[in-house]
Amino acid sequence: MTKNQTLGISATLGGFLIATILLAWGQPLICTCGNVKLWVGSIWSSENSQQIADWYTLSHFVHGLIIFPLGRLIFPKISFKSLCAVAILTGTGWEIIEHTDFVLDQFRATTINQGYIGDSVLNAVSDYYFMLAGFFLASKLPSYVTLLLILVLELTAALLVRDSLILETIMLVYPIEAIETWQQQANPALR
Repeated sequence: MTKNQTLGISATLGGFLIATILLAWGQPLICTCGNVKLWVGSIWSSENSQQIADWYTLSHFVHGLIIFPLGRLIFPKISFKSLCAVAILTGTGWEIIEHTDFVLDQFRATTINQGYIGDSVLNAVSDYYFMLAGFFLASKLPSYVTLLLILVLELTAALLVRDSLILETIMLVYPIEAIETWQQQANPALR
């Protein structure tokens, strides 16, 4: 078996593990609305985190973009295969941890995602594969291009929907009232 086949099988198993665990925990396979869409453009929609992709997909893609250059920076001699294993483990791990009661409660209590019920299995597995796409893209790009891309994606999400990987992480770890106020100003339900 080649290195690429081994990585492909490992990546596929990560998606299968996410799907199996989330289904066992009662997450819906697809949006409970019964439709499958490629993109949901509003973070306020009940279909957010239920379809294939949404604004939070960018956070997962950025997660993948970060792993490659950060891994090379911290461990300059680490192999591509080892870095890929890190991407698979962190991507799979996050999608599972994100759906624990503790993290779901944190999202509902401290982030823009009040009322968040978790992802559909379709969305969680898609987010995982978008994270891997970010990782593989970063492995092909010069580090400065990857860092520029991360900056552009984070700023775009922050400016257009008032949330991003950085903002979401801040609000999960150390909620700041000023950020929450700014985010909620865009909530159509509060207008």
